Amino acid sequence: MTLTTHGIPPEPNLYQEPDKLLQALVRFDTSNPPGQEAGCITYIDQLLTKAGFETTILAKDPERPNLIARLKGTGNAPPLLLYGHVDVVPTTKQTWTHPPFEAQIVDGYIWGRGTLDMKGGVAMMLAALLRAKAEGLTPAGDIVFTALSDEEAGGDYGAKYLVEHYPEHFEGIRYALGEFGGATMYIGDKTFYPIQIAEKQVCWLKATLRGPGGHGSRVIRGGTMAKLGRFLQLMDQNTLPIHVTPSARQMIGTMAAGLPFPTGFLLKQLLNPGLANSVLKLMGEQAATFEPMLRNTVNATIVSGGEKVNVIPSEIVLEMDGRLLPGYTPDDMQAEIHAIVGDMVELEVLRHDPYPAEPDMGLFDTLGDVLRDLDPEGVPLPMLLPAVTDGRFFARLGIQTYGFTPMKLPKDFKYFEAIHAADERVPVKAVEFGADAIYKVLQRYGQ
Repeated sequence: MTLTTHGIPPEPNLYQEPDKLLQALVRFDTSNPPGQEAGCITYIDQLLTKAGFETTILAKDPERPNLIARLKGTGNAPPLLLYGHVDVVPTTKQTWTHPPFEAQIVDGYIWGRGTLDMKGGVAMMLAALLRAKAEGLTPAGDIVFTALSDEEAGGDYGAKYLVEHYPEHFEGIRYALGEFGGATMYIGDKTFYPIQIAEKQVCWLKATLRGPGGHGSRVIRGGTMAKLGRFLQLMDQNTLPIHVTPSARQMIGTMAAGLPFPTGFLLKQLLNPGLANSVLKLMGEQAATFEPMLRNTVNATIVSGGEKVNVIPSEIVLEMDGRLLPGYTPDDMQAEIHAIVGDMVELEVLRHDPYPAEPDMGLFDTLGDVLRDLDPEGVPLPMLLPAVTDGRFFARLGIQTYGFTPMKLPKDFKYFEAIHAADERVPVKAVEFGADAIYKVLQRYGQ
């Protein structure tokens, strides 16, 4: 394998310039599929070994490796895990203002695929870890850094592989910092920093529709294509029920308490299942932020049926991306779908990755205090992530992940809309903010 560093040498003092560190990571095209994260992981390995770390490389496939490094602590606290993935989603059929793998700095932003999801977070963690090494910090507990492959395609070569085959590397760890959390959210004049404490569960489903088939010249009504149309229309016109989980109650309740009347009062009504649907309709575009936290969701994504233009298919298979709230099961999802469409489909679970219903909040106050120090006007609050992360795999080992890649963002920057999209980018100052915040966590951890 030939390592290309794109003109940026892997020097340990890159921690002083986390923007340049991020540029180096983005310039490795780790689009997944196929992934091919080896070059990026090798770069990180060289960076860490030059700084004096011992590293371990573990791989199901040599082109899809994972890296583990450890900063020794005093042993007065359990180890703390910092982890992030270096694979990114493809840029196929997207039109970019600046090339997605050149990591140009334009108008104060680093432009490129992965700047937000999540090479930006990896750069923050690496910068904090290298700074701790350079400045001689000995934290209360070991700091275990893990760079992962394959998160964007399910984690089978990354976190899932490590948890199933090398759990000893994570022994004794209680808390972890991972992706999605700590970035600013603005409501009115208030600044919030949502810290992820829980996430939804993968629940992929297969729906099978059957009906009369035959020659394409026949008149057939109520066939599989018609059933498919009715099914999709019913799912589009109806919603699954409102559920208020403990994580959502914590997040929305904290946010509502920090907002003036009537905004705070209206937001608090989301916690009333009888009123939530009406409130969401009043919220306009902001409803998109809160609605996935209050119900299980399912979206049709792949349709398979018919093999020949002159043959009416007797079976159509629809694959659906379902996401379950913490504490709910695939049986709940199927029951909620059948309540809308009846028995017109047969449902089968393709994949379910469970997630704990109750978060462990033991590290939340430390993270919140760090954010308050960096931005006294900001209000940290717990967040339920509507998507999923590698945290679901580490949860199997009893590890509570906090989504904590902090960024102080401009008010007009649409964070979640930029993720996975063309022109993904991050402010240079936001990366510096996050690296500083994570370093402060390492200083205070276990104190």
